[in-house]
Amino acid sequence: MSKRLMPSMTALQCFEAVARHLSFTRAAEELFLTQSAVSKQVAQLEDMLQHLLFRRVRRRLQLTPAGSLYLAEVNKILNQVEMSTHYILSYGGNTEVLKVATQPTFGARWLIPHLKGFGVAHPHIHLDLHNVLEPFDLLQGKADVVFFFGQGTWPGAECIELFGEEMVPVCAPDMFARGIASAEQLGEQVLLQCASRPEAWHDWFDSLGLQSNHSYHGPRFETFHMCIRAAQCGCGVALVPRFLVEEELQEGKLLIAWEHALRSGGKHFMAYAEHAADVPKIRSFVAWIKGQIEG
Repeated sequence: MSKRLMPSMTALQCFEAVARHLSFTRAAEELFLTQSAVSKQVAQLEDMLQHLLFRRVRRRLQLTPAGSLYLAEVNKILNQVEMSTHYILSYGGNTEVLKVATQPTFGARWLIPHLKGFGVAHPHIHLDLHNVLEPFDLLQGKADVVFFFGQGTWPGAECIELFGEEMVPVCAPDMFARGIASAEQLGEQVLLQCASRPEAWHDWFDSLGLQSNHSYHGPRFETFHMCIRAAQCGCGVALVPRFLVEEELQEGKLLIAWEHALRSGGKHFMAYAEHAADVPKIRSFVAWIKGQIEG
C-alpha cells in the first residue's frame, strides 16, 4: 500500500497563518508557537509537495503561484473541519439528526411553514434541511426523507402522496393593468420558462385548444422561485403551481394573467427508504407531515 500524502493539521494551520499574515513571526504569535517551529512545519510541507510555497522579494514574504493554489485548497479543508466541529457541538447526546432533502421552492414556500412546532413536539430530533433539484440523495444515503414531484414510483423507497397541483399564469400588477384580452394575446408576451417543467407552457396552451409559436421561448430559470421573482419584477408571465404563489396573490404582488389552470400530470410526494420505515425519527417526521396535510 502506497504512503498517503497526508500533511498534519498543524502544518496546514501554520501554512495558512503565514500566508494570511505574510509573516512567520506573526503566524507564530497567533498559534502560540516559536518562529522556528512554524518555519519547520512549512518546510516539511514544501518537501512533501515538492514545491516552494513562499519566496522573499525585497525582504518581503510572498506566496508563490503554487502557494496561492494550495492556499485555496487548504482554506476549504480548514473551513470544513471548523464547520464539522461546530456541527457536532450544536447537538446534545440524545439528539438525533434527521436529514431532509427538498426542491428549493417547495422547501421554502410549503415545507418550512409546515414545520412550525415540530421542534417543540420532538426536541430530540434536529432537522437538517438542504436543497436538491433531483431526488437522488435518498438512494445515496445523504438524506433520510426526500420531497419530490413526479409519479411516486421509486424503487427501494416508500412514497407517500401529499397533494397534486394546478399551474396558473401570473404576472406583475402593472402588466395586468395594461390589459391581456385573450389567451392568444398572452402567448405573445414574454413567457418565463422553468427548467424543471419545459413542457408547461405548451401543455397550458394545448389544454385551451391553442397553439403558440412562443410556448418554448423566453428566459429560462432553474427554479420556480426564480420564475416567481422574475414575474414580480415585470420580466414576463410565469406559469407556476398556484400553491407556491398564494401569498403573492393574496397580497396583490402578483395577479392571475388569464383565468385558466392546468392540472399537472405529477404530484408531490414524500419518500424514505423502505428499510428505514421503522426508524423512530423517520416515523415521527412522516406522522407530522401527514398531520399537516390532513389538518
